[in-house]
Amino acid sequence: MAFAPGHLAQHPLPQGIVGALGLGGYQLLADVAGVGAGRLGPQAFLLVAPDPDPGLPDAGTQLSLHQPRLRDDSEMLAFTQLAAQLGYMRLSGYRFALERTGLRSKIGVVNPGTGGVVATIPAKHPGRLLGGGVNAARLLATVRALPPAGPPPDLENPEMLRQMLLALALRDETIGAAEAVDLADRALDLARADHALDPPAALEAAKRSEG
Repeated sequence: MAFAPGHLAQHPLPQGIVGALGLGGYQLLADVAGVGAGRLGPQAFLLVAPDPDPGLPDAGTQLSLHQPRLRDDSEMLAFTQLAAQLGYMRLSGYRFALERTGLRSKIGVVNPGTGGVVATIPAKHPGRLLGGGVNAARLLATVRALPPAGPPPDLENPEMLRQMLLALALRDETIGAAEAVDLADRALDLARADHALDPPAALEAAKRSEG
């Protein structure tokens, strides 16, 4: 499913949701293939643009896995990595079924080959007492273990390749969000200059050129 780079920056959360949840001025920390991570103070959440459906009106960007209080910055890192992984999966062919739960949405990760939901992201973080171990880090491990949905995306498309590189860069816990954007841009230049470089190799080459 193709989304232009920066889709969430251009299509932020609807004002009704922002106002009702008190999220005015939230920070967008990741934006890959219509999936992102947002933060406002101690609050963290995922932002997801629904898969386009010509039979339905555009539902706009939706909010999921809303955690009202982070324990520390490592939890925010897990949200950013989860957003990047979900964006990477969307680029590889997975689809997302969004189900509204009040102001938030549950995400069903759908394997297009079978039509089955292979993972579910809850609309709201259940909290430590009731969560039963469900958190961004555990969800990240779950979706990372899923197999590719289909053949690789068309990496001859520069926009697609850049988003793939950005998703890979954001998955690295040693790289900050702003640094990941710069790294993806350098890797894109290297990949376009040397077509023998696949995205992971281009990213590693960009890291070496930085040092």
